[in-house]
Amino acid sequence: MKTRYEGLFIFPEMLDDEQLDQALESVKTELEKLGGEMESSTRLGKRSFARPLKKKKAGIYVVVMFLLAGDQIDAFKRRLKLATNVFRSQFVQKDEADAAQVQQDEAEVTQEA
Repeated sequence: MKTRYEGLFIFPEMLDDEQLDQALESVKTELEKLGGEMESSTRLGKRSFARPLKKKKAGIYVVVMFLLAGDQIDAFKRRLKLATNVFRSQFVQKDEADAAQVQQDEAEVTQEA
């Protein structure tokens, strides 16, 4: 059974839009290799770190909603380290109530814009 996750991905700040698209596509490819599927992605833009990490001062933040079997999340983390341009990542398991709230929030933001 697949579980819904929210992933925060940080990509290197020097990526341009095309390179960021390619990096997100490689994340999607690795996810699909494990039987998962990407539902949505939201680019939050370039943000500065509170303190330098590995001599880097900022990164490009992207939030991704995806479905993946719970026993595959560790394999996904390992694949990200080896096969993608992801600087850091963090995952939170979402339940159905959270997912409905996220969709409602996204709809409100879209209406305001």
